[in-house]
Amino acid sequence: MEVILKQDVEDLGYANDVVKVRDGYARNFLIPRGLAMVATPGARKQVAETLKQRAHKEAKLKAEAEAMAEKLSGSTLKIAAKVGEQGKIFGSVNTIMIADAIKALGFTVDRKDIKLKGEAIKSIGSYEAEVTFHREVMRTIPFEVVGE
Repeated sequence: MEVILKQDVEDLGYANDVVKVRDGYARNFLIPRGLAMVATPGARKQVAETLKQRAHKEAKLKAEAEAMAEKLSGSTLKIAAKVGEQGKIFGSVNTIMIADAIKALGFTVDRKDIKLKGEAIKSIGSYEAEVTFHREVMRTIPFEVVGE
């Protein structure tokens, strides 16, 4: 069954994308939760018109995201954490801490758009996170965990 996504669905697609999924997944999960609608010819026309109107706005947002990504790529974030003996952190570094460090530099990134590479970060060192600024603009941002 082909459906048109109303919202971004992880590992499936972005809003207004036409994707093919299994009938049960569409009828029992996507459509009841308001994440998608059936891709009828009328719905396809409506989405096409909406996308045409948003094209200019989308280009502007992408350009802003590219600029933000370039500025952040050149810098290394420093995240302070309480450290015990042997360089172990109390707790772990998460996406909220990285979003706050990016916000301190003057940029706004939602914590849901940040993905940590590898396992949980529980010690001091240098790491990388993948940040999605726009659906077509993703960058790997280096960050360093230091003790307070």
